[in-house]
Amino acid sequence: MSTGPGADSAPVHKPTLKTRGRGETFSSLGIRNYRLFFTGAIVSNTGTWMARITQDWLVLSLTGSAAAVGITTALQFLPMLLFGLYGGVIADRYPKRNLLLVSQAALGLCGLALAVLTLSGSVQVWHVYLIAFLLGMVTVVDNPARQAYVAEMVGPKQLRNAVSLNSANFQSARLVGPAVAGVLIAGVGSGWAFLLNGLSFIAPLVSLLLMRTSELHKVERAPRGKGQLREGLRYVAGRPDLIWPIALVGFVGTFGFNFPIWLTAFSEEVFHVGAGTYGFLNTLMAAGSLVGALAAARRGSTRLRMLVIAAAVFGVLEIAAALSPAFWMFALLLVPIGMIGLTVNVTANSAVQMATDPAMRGRVMSLYMMVFAGGTPIGAPLLGWVTDTYGARVGFATGGVISLAAAGVIGLVLARVGGLKMAFGWRHGHPQVRFVARERLATAA
Repeated sequence: MSTGPGADSAPVHKPTLKTRGRGETFSSLGIRNYRLFFTGAIVSNTGTWMARITQDWLVLSLTGSAAAVGITTALQFLPMLLFGLYGGVIADRYPKRNLLLVSQAALGLCGLALAVLTLSGSVQVWHVYLIAFLLGMVTVVDNPARQAYVAEMVGPKQLRNAVSLNSANFQSARLVGPAVAGVLIAGVGSGWAFLLNGLSFIAPLVSLLLMRTSELHKVERAPRGKGQLREGLRYVAGRPDLIWPIALVGFVGTFGFNFPIWLTAFSEEVFHVGAGTYGFLNTLMAAGSLVGALAAARRGSTRLRMLVIAAAVFGVLEIAAALSPAFWMFALLLVPIGMIGLTVNVTANSAVQMATDPAMRGRVMSLYMMVFAGGTPIGAPLLGWVTDTYGARVGFATGGVISLAAAGVIGLVLARVGGLKMAFGWRHGHPQVRFVARERLATAA
């Protein structure tokens, strides 16, 4: 873990960040504060997934327009693109536990407001737009504070495991939340799903209040002052081991993660299946993501080489799925796509956090989230246009090609910065790609 500012604190010629030996999958749950955090998060994450599905259904029922659903999604992610870096400055400046108490309460109030509007029968589409934008504004602070607070709860040795378990937590809720939302929408109406989502935020609030602050890993907070945003950008710009993983996850997140567009298009235009099968495809991807998160939790190190290879494999799998002639082949490929996509996210997230000085972590993680999630308002309309104009297969393949190309280019850049070259060979009868030192390659020749 880097302990000082600047490139000298994390030499770029070692693109491998050791965190701990191979341990138990759930080892970080042995820490009381993180166990409380994890428990509260799984309740609120389930509510969040319920609200996402219900929100889209509500907008569609109010307008009859898929474009209106896209506008709602864009409004929710737009604040991260516009103001994400400022959220990182706030996260570095103030106690993260206090920030999370405020942000989680605000998220719950947004859910309750939408529930009241819906249950009273007075909801209009502009209400949903406004609340979606407010949710996005809250997450500008909530995301970097929550990401950086994990390190304070578990410390550097358990950070990678905790990041992976956070992803597993989110994907587990993704399996349950939409199913519960569907039952509620059909049985009692959308308003009750929003109500349960608003109430679900009581769980993380209670978990934060029950934490023992004396057991947190102390992190020096950034003092209030001018130029902190520029300081964060200069810090990342001077660290190739930070900027290139963030750039790679930005390309993959912006162009390779547009699954709502592609799965809908494949369901309707290519394979002509119903809404039930569309839900099944989402479940397959969520199951793959959950497996990827649990597998990442068992790994004892974060390697930039793994990030590059995973991003390349992710692109290849998307291209293969786009060209799949049969529905069963397309459906089966969604499982490894979910698994490898999650591996890209977890590996980049933990690599960036482990290489960042604690006092800068909020700003760096806000940049990470701005690039990863904030690209949605850019990538979704662009890939949506490609999909509408040239068809679902071309749209899906385009996302895969961009992800593969980004992995190739950034992999070569990281190898060059680290004084490495790609070496191709065979091991146990299988092809293998490795990064080795130029001197070692020359000696072997």
